Amino acid sequence: MMLSLVLWFPVLWAVVLALMPEGKNRVRNLALVGAGGLLGITLFLLTRFDPSQSGLQLEENLPWIGVLGISYHLGIDGIALPLVLLNSFLTAIAIYSTPPGISRPQLYYALLFLLAGGVAGVFLAQNALLFFLFYEVELIPLYLLIAIWGGGRRGYASTKFLIFTALSGILLLGGCYGIVGLSENNLPLSFDFQDLQARQFSPSVAALLLIIFLLAFGIKIPLVPLHTWLPDAHVEASTPISVLLAGVLLKLGTYGLLRFGVGLFPQAWQRFAPLLATWAVVSVLYGCLVAITQKDMKKMVAFSSIGHMGYILLGLAAGTPLAITGVTVQMVSHGLISALLFLLVGVIYSKLGTRDLDRLSGLFNPERGLPLIGSLSVLGAMASAGIPGMMGFVAEFLIFRGSFPVFPLQTLLCMVGTGLTAVYFLILLDRAFFGRLCQDNIPAVTWSDRLPAIAISTIVVFLGIQPQTLLHWITATTQVWGSH
Repeated sequence: MMLSLVLWFPVLWAVVLALMPEGKNRVRNLALVGAGGLLGITLFLLTRFDPSQSGLQLEENLPWIGVLGISYHLGIDGIALPLVLLNSFLTAIAIYSTPPGISRPQLYYALLFLLAGGVAGVFLAQNALLFFLFYEVELIPLYLLIAIWGGGRRGYASTKFLIFTALSGILLLGGCYGIVGLSENNLPLSFDFQDLQARQFSPSVAALLLIIFLLAFGIKIPLVPLHTWLPDAHVEASTPISVLLAGVLLKLGTYGLLRFGVGLFPQAWQRFAPLLATWAVVSVLYGCLVAITQKDMKKMVAFSSIGHMGYILLGLAAGTPLAITGVTVQMVSHGLISALLFLLVGVIYSKLGTRDLDRLSGLFNPERGLPLIGSLSVLGAMASAGIPGMMGFVAEFLIFRGSFPVFPLQTLLCMVGTGLTAVYFLILLDRAFFGRLCQDNIPAVTWSDRLPAIAISTIVVFLGIQPQTLLHWITATTQVWGSH
């Protein structure tokens, strides 16, 4: 029942927090204990996982609603494992980086744990409808976290997020039922992924179903032109919520595209692959070019996410073992690097009251500025731009090396995106950290502000220098997926 523990522990902790009596410090301390417990449980999962095995491990399969074809089927492989770890780690980071005096702490921390449970359920579910249920569970907590604790336009941003995500869920559900209802072979009703892989379709039906899933997960990723909800959500969300949104929530789309697109429609995926690789180029270049024009630091980082998600689509389109390995590393890499950047932007905003690059300058000042935050920002920018020695380089190199033999032109155009990434982050660093200091009385940055960013930076550098630490756990699975 190891996987059930990873899944239901945060849900039960959310109930405990919701029933706690008033007392902000008491609730926060209990939330920190729960975050540490969830991270500890997930790390213990590593001791039970055999990295030499390519298939599902620690499976739990119990009958649930047989008449609908739903079973409580959980499993984990080398692709899901690092994402489950990423979810637990960034949940702990988000809870730790939440200001102690936040309003309505019981509801806030309960929603964070409920969100963590829903995300874990998506990565662990081996039944399509169970996947859908957890995919929808995360919608309401994230909506409320933006709508209640967001910025001045939180109502608009949260409603837009809700509409887009609900549409994604509707398409996903329709596609799931389409797999069963439109298959040519008459098989027993089951939505387990292993049973769905046995279903056969005519080329036109397979193409239609794949398009439905592409739209569903394209919204969640998001890919251009389905991306418009993301910058608004990031700008209005508080820093901890942006950490989870960019670090974990976007990966539900890329992970879903791997499971439903590559996994269930391999022939149709190959026919669509050139178009998908071109779509990846559009997302990469659009995200980078729009990021260059931004004045708001947070919106710049948000558009950078759109560009980096395009690299994942390129790797999925190529479908080689090396590209799929790169896709998995990129999901983890982007999760950590984007979380780092949003944390640093959040510190700057909390100390100076603005994220406007036209109003910021000189923050590298060693005496009265934010020199350590500036140094970590340089590191985050280098990692995002794919500088060697950083985790971002490892991920992008694997994707480009695995995709180039299949799509050389699209790969080269996506590589241009790495140069553009360096451009807009150099603009950010030059305007915000160099020149004359913009304010004389900047509040001091405490170690509680620094520790989350330092922890993530350490991992980003370590995995950039020792990528085999991560590749050890995922390679056996990605080699099999790449042979699809």
